[in-house]
Amino acid sequence: MAKQPMLKFVEVERAMPAKRDASLRNKDFQEIYAEYAKAKAQEQASRCSQCGVPYCQSHCPLHNNIPDWLRLTAEGRLKEAYEVSQATNTFPEICGRICPQDRLCEGNCVIEMSGHGTVTIGSVEKFITDTAWDEGWVEVIKPRVERTESVGIIGAGPGGLAAADVLRRQGIQVTIYDRYDRAGGLLTYGIPGFKLEKPIVMRRNEQLAAGGVTFRLNCTVGEDISFQEIRDAHDAVIIATGVYKTRDLQGPGSGAKGIVRAIDYLTASNRKSFGDAVPEFDNGDLNAEGKKIVVIGGGDTAMDCVRTAIRQGATSVKCLYRRDRANMPGSQREVQNAEEEGVVFDWLTAPKAFKGDTVTGVIVERMRLGLPDATGRQSPEVIEGSDYVEDADIVIKALGFEPEDLPKLWDQPELAVTRWGTVKAEFTTGATDMPGVYAVGDIVRGASLVVWAIRDGRDCAEAILQQLNAAGVVAAE
Repeated sequence: MAKQPMLKFVEVERAMPAKRDASLRNKDFQEIYAEYAKAKAQEQASRCSQCGVPYCQSHCPLHNNIPDWLRLTAEGRLKEAYEVSQATNTFPEICGRICPQDRLCEGNCVIEMSGHGTVTIGSVEKFITDTAWDEGWVEVIKPRVERTESVGIIGAGPGGLAAADVLRRQGIQVTIYDRYDRAGGLLTYGIPGFKLEKPIVMRRNEQLAAGGVTFRLNCTVGEDISFQEIRDAHDAVIIATGVYKTRDLQGPGSGAKGIVRAIDYLTASNRKSFGDAVPEFDNGDLNAEGKKIVVIGGGDTAMDCVRTAIRQGATSVKCLYRRDRANMPGSQREVQNAEEEGVVFDWLTAPKAFKGDTVTGVIVERMRLGLPDATGRQSPEVIEGSDYVEDADIVIKALGFEPEDLPKLWDQPELAVTRWGTVKAEFTTGATDMPGVYAVGDIVRGASLVVWAIRDGRDCAEAILQQLNAAGVVAAE
């Protein structure tokens, strides 16, 4: 009888891929986790208990068939594992790197709940698809039949790219319009290389381009082309712009020079990694080298900023967050990595004011947690008389993102938005009230996860295909 390849969580302990030493990794922008060897990936995949009700799958926004590809990996059937993974996820190697698995699939692993340590789902997912690229299993998109219908996609982030992939595989003509010079959105310019090395994103862009997706880059809708022109050119349009407007700081001195947006800071750093000329980096405005850095915020963007500043050679990096560690929205794994690399977190603190016309410090007030607010989280309250000054040469505001005013920017007053400014769109399909216009990702949800944008893009593409197929049947009749 063949040996049981699964259910080894009792005899095999959880083991993440080796993490590079903090004193070495905090000096470069390479990914911090090593790759599994094949034998180690098989061993860790074999820990899956093959649940009858797999909570990992149900808590994954894409409902990936995780137990299936874990079993195939444990059995050494890696190409089949990749095919199962790719069937539900357009970019599994990206999700394997940047998804907060501790809050999604791994955080709901049954064997974790039984005290045996979760299966390392994200690391195995990354290994499977990296192997697929190395072995040439990832093929250029080749539709069986080319169709005449076309779809325009505004935004080359994960939602737009995922929709493009699904549509092109069915022969739809796809054009993506994006304001930046490279596709990928926040995958390219917002997420640092130590979490997602840029060649990983660029090869997906190249795969889509080789498969027939047309990219119109450096193209700002409302300036270089009108929204109506895009509507007139296509059978359907998907709005996948994301949210890029930064929530602002309040208080005296908040307009001082040296207080910068997280997106500007991270984009400058990522552009340098591509070898671009970045004057704002070279003149020191967006470069932490030799400076005292204060980052305000507690989400994943704040974690990206503090860890980037460390790598740029800051003399000190402090993160101010108004709640405590247990209540911060960012990944606990990211906080741990940041602390190992030299970041100092000042919990229960908030900026009150800023010193200097060019910022020299932050007047900080200490907080305590009071009664729960409408969301159920305890509201931070100021402790009177607790103010102190935190010296700073650059202050980075990482307070989250809000949507731009698309109806105004695009001269489309009939584009319905919510009271938060996000586009009103139908759940699952992404359909708006405007005929043939859809919206996906953060511009509908508000700032959210990459995996949710991928889910939205895939669902929307399927809805458009159904609509186009139905229209084709009617036309044929």
